[in-house]
Amino acid sequence: MSSQSFPAQRSTLSRRSRGRHLLRLTILALGLHAAHAIGAPVQSAGKITFVDADTLVVADWRGGQLHALHLPPIPAGTPTPFNLKDVSGAIATALHTRPERLRFEDMALRPGGEVAYITLSVDGNGNGAGAKPKPMLVSVDAAGKVGRVDLDRSKHESIAIGNLPAANQRLWRDTPAASFTVTDMKFYEGKLYVAGLSNASFASALRVFDFPFKGGAAVSSVEMYHPVHNQLETRAPIRKMVITRLNGEPTLVAAFTCSPLVTIPLKDLKDGAHIAAKTVAEFGWGSAPAGMVMFDAGQGPMVLLTHSHKSADLMSVDDIAQASGKPGLSTPIKWPAEPTLGIKSTYVPMRVAHIDNQDASFFAALRRNEASGAMELVSMRKGLFLRLSDFINEYDFADYKYPAGDQWSGVHRTLRTDEGYADLAPPPKP
Repeated sequence: MSSQSFPAQRSTLSRRSRGRHLLRLTILALGLHAAHAIGAPVQSAGKITFVDADTLVVADWRGGQLHALHLPPIPAGTPTPFNLKDVSGAIATALHTRPERLRFEDMALRPGGEVAYITLSVDGNGNGAGAKPKPMLVSVDAAGKVGRVDLDRSKHESIAIGNLPAANQRLWRDTPAASFTVTDMKFYEGKLYVAGLSNASFASALRVFDFPFKGGAAVSSVEMYHPVHNQLETRAPIRKMVITRLNGEPTLVAAFTCSPLVTIPLKDLKDGAHIAAKTVAEFGWGSAPAGMVMFDAGQGPMVLLTHSHKSADLMSVDDIAQASGKPGLSTPIKWPAEPTLGIKSTYVPMRVAHIDNQDASFFAALRRNEASGAMELVSMRKGLFLRLSDFINEYDFADYKYPAGDQWSGVHRTLRTDEGYADLAPPPKP
């Protein structure tokens, strides 16, 4: 080989080396992109919220992560009430397990889709001693069709929650404090607001994440005055919340256990801030918030707060705004003569495990049937707040005749049709 051939050989080798290097970089970049798209493994599926019609955020307390799942698009749905009297049985069948092994964690309705998404834990004891519960996410439509969302394969991005409660901290001996890392989530104007516990001495925390996820959270601690307990509280977390404008200011309206209602301007939520929430109502002792939704059924914006151990409270946003513009509550209740304080709510005969806005006409609710023990997925018409078929009363007897001018026959016809009893609905008046 002549000396003149060496430069050409070196050039060829250099090109080959550069090519192999670029190939390795390309493979690495593709791997990093895939890791970002797939996200961290989902170890638990707890609280959920939609940020848009195709993106569902799942809180994972075991993994210390939030996961943004990208769901395949679905056609817009026609408002159709849910009347599934044993959704736990249908879900268990779809997951090849037994209903008693299911623990229902949360529910959210897909915007515009008329489909409920439900997070569950499936008891792991059938997989050997010490097995952790398996996280599951299912979709359910009004016809009762159950679909499983594969959490292991679904495209998603993940972000660490941070500042988690200590792994060995327990409540009532057996309940990990970390399971309350996320107690509720709401998306508002490009940010995800996450309530729950942190590892700080002021444990009640509000974390604010930019969405899509980038960087860490801005974390504020929260204290509030609790009229039932007559003390400032900094540990028990917010349980349910909505975000709306009060007096022109974007504001978080939040409910705690046992059952104070507070307001917090969003502008106050800054990293490292300690927030003194304003208590505007006390709805009574011995119950935990189960659901909180905002809606307008033609009478202006309203907030519905459901509870674990008592009937729901209905209040107008205008009343909340008026109370929020005044000094907050600072004195205890006078039990038993005055068990509530502040905003006067309207009693609503509703007790559910989970509730969400289904569409302009209906709420969708998960609730436990007290006789059978089965979990039901049912709809309730907004503005009426009940299911007529839950009761036996004077109107239900075959020989009952609605008197002339009766105002309820049309309402009963609507509700019975909603609930699948159109054949029992009173005929329209001629």
